[in-house]
Amino acid sequence: MKVLVPVKRVVDANVKVRVRQDGSGVELANVKMAINPFDEIAVEEAVRLKEAGRASEVIAVSCGTAASQDTLRTALAIGADRAILVETDVELQPLAVARLLAAIVAREQPQLAILGKQAIDDDCNQTGQMLAALLDWPQATAVSQVSMAAPDGGAIEVVREIDGGIERLELRLPAVLTADLRLNEPRFVSLPNLMKSKKKPLETLPAAELGADIAPRWTTLKVAEPPQRQPGVRVDDVATLMARLRDEAGVL
Repeated sequence: MKVLVPVKRVVDANVKVRVRQDGSGVELANVKMAINPFDEIAVEEAVRLKEAGRASEVIAVSCGTAASQDTLRTALAIGADRAILVETDVELQPLAVARLLAAIVAREQPQLAILGKQAIDDDCNQTGQMLAALLDWPQATAVSQVSMAAPDGGAIEVVREIDGGIERLELRLPAVLTADLRLNEPRFVSLPNLMKSKKKPLETLPAAELGADIAPRWTTLKVAEPPQRQPGVRVDDVATLMARLRDEAGVL
């Protein structure tokens, strides 16, 4: 079974995000970038499937500028076998990424695609669902557990945490999964493994060669910092609290 794992380059989760002075977007100059945490979990799960003998090859793919090679090297250091960079300078939105990934699926013919459930920069939570729709594959989102459901490897069983409890699904392959935080804890990427990743194949493919329509569907008008939270106020008694809630907060 061949597994495809898309990964995205985002601002490191430990960095405080700053808005550009002109409000056109988030400041990226001289900012530490990293692999999207949910995508890192997806790579880890794919590598575990390979280590368990359930997968034959793990392919990491990223869509974006040449700088995304660093993200792919991290995926290779975790354990992916090879990587593909779909290179473009166009601002990619979820539908565009899904179309590029669908073209890569047609090219590589994987039996399973594991994505992070969302990216921490835009929080769209759309690409996995759109990819499944374009491929007409069964899908399971926000997956917290994965196991092979059939001895012949023709199906996969997943667990999802939903509002009503636990949902267990069996999907016939090929299928699309999106990873939740509780799926696993990614392994530490050591320096030796990062050095070894440089010897693994990384193919660069211009987005134009895939023939996908990646034109943006929306335009960002303005990005602004959220309003600062007002400090709390201490009151002397319940009567004062109720009065402030009624007159100032308007909740009563």
